[in-house]
Amino acid sequence: MLQLEEAPTEESSTFRKIKRRRSSINRRRSDPKWARSLVVVGAIMMMLAGGAFVAKDVFVGYLTGNVQQDDLIVPAAEQQGRHVTISGAKTLLMVGTDTRPDQNPTEAVRSDSIIIVHIPADHHSAYLISIPRDTWVRIPPFSNGESRYLGGHDKINAAFAVGGLKLTGREQRKYGMTLLAKTLEENWGLTFDAAGIVDFAGFTKVVEVLGGVDMYVDQETRSVHIGHNAKGETKVPYIQRFNGSGGTDLIPIAGVTPQTYHVGYQHLEPWQALDYVRQRDTLPHSDYDRQRHQQQFIKALFRGIASRDVLTDPAKLKKILDVVGQSMTIDSGGIAIQDWIFAMKGIGGDDLLTVKTNNGTFHESAEQPGAEALDDASLELLEAVRSDTVETFLTSHTDMVSGS
Repeated sequence: MLQLEEAPTEESSTFRKIKRRRSSINRRRSDPKWARSLVVVGAIMMMLAGGAFVAKDVFVGYLTGNVQQDDLIVPAAEQQGRHVTISGAKTLLMVGTDTRPDQNPTEAVRSDSIIIVHIPADHHSAYLISIPRDTWVRIPPFSNGESRYLGGHDKINAAFAVGGLKLTGREQRKYGMTLLAKTLEENWGLTFDAAGIVDFAGFTKVVEVLGGVDMYVDQETRSVHIGHNAKGETKVPYIQRFNGSGGTDLIPIAGVTPQTYHVGYQHLEPWQALDYVRQRDTLPHSDYDRQRHQQQFIKALFRGIASRDVLTDPAKLKKILDVVGQSMTIDSGGIAIQDWIFAMKGIGGDDLLTVKTNNGTFHESAEQPGAEALDDASLELLEAVRSDTVETFLTSHTDMVSGS
C-alpha cells in the first residue's frame, strides 16, 4: 500500500494547483466532505450526504476504536518522557504490504510500496512521495531478538523483510517498520513523527462490500498472475524466472491467455482490481506504473466510499469501516488519532499532491545493475522534506507533481 483524472499536460497546470494551494491558506476553511483526503490513516472529517449529518465525535470515536495501533518506529520504553506535539511540520512513513492468502506466517514480508507523507507546518497540504522499492541502499545492523543482521547493501524493500525475519504478526510488522525507518534515516537523514502499515490485500474486502470499483485504466495491462485456457479455467499465464541482471523473465505458458485490462473507464470486480494494481512486470515503467495505478485505485475506492449510496446506508458504511480498520496498523507517535484528524482537517482533495521520484522512470544504480538509485532532483526533494521547504521546491520542479 490506486485514473480518473488526466495528468496535467502543461507545466502551468501543475503550477496553478500549487498556487491555488497557497492562496487557500489565507481563507477561512470549513470542514470538507468526508473522505476528501486520506492523510493520517484516514484524515476523515465531518461528512454531508443526502441531507443527513453524521456527528463528528461519534464518527471519530468509531474510527479510532477500529484502527489497530502499535509502536512501529519508537519502542514504548523510548517514548516515555518524550514530549510530542501536533504543531509544526510532520513527516509520516506509510508502507503497503501485499501478502498472499496462502503465505506462511514466518515467511519474510517485503514492503510492496513505501510512501513518505510530508505535511508542512501550516497543516494545509500534504505531499506523498514514493520511494522505489528497488532502490539500492545501505541497511544498518539490526537485531529483533530472534534474528540478527550484520548490515549491508540491498534493495530498500528488503529492510522491512530483514527487520521482521523469523517473527510473525504484530512483532514482524513492528520490527520490519523499525528497520525500514532506520534505513531511510541512515541513507537520507529522514526521521518520522508517525507511521502506518496498510495490508493492500485487505482493501480488496472494501471493494467486495462496494460491489466493485469504477476506475480509468490508463494503459493496456497484461496480468502475470491470472489467465484462462480454452476451457475458461483460471491458470497462471507465465513462468517467472529471475535473470542475472536483477530483473524477471516471463515465459508464456502455452494455451493460457493472460487476463488483459484495456484502456478506458470500466467497472472492475474485486479480484480484477487487486490483480490490476499488482502488475508491474508487463508495464514499460515497471514499479512506477504500478505506483500510479495503486494511487488511482485508492482514489477510486474512496470515491466509492464517499458516494451517496454508501453514506446513506449505515450498515454498508459500518462494514467498510470495519474492514479498513482491520487492514491498517498505525503508530501515531504518541499523539491521539483524534488530534491528528482535526489538526489536518484543512487538507482538501486539491491539497493532497503526489510527487514523482526519478521523474517516474527507472534510474539505474551505478552500484548494482538491476537496482535503482535516486536522481539528483529526488535527493533535493528529500532535503526539502527535512527542511520543510517542499512547496518552494515544487514551484521550480512542477514536472515532479503527478496528475493522478
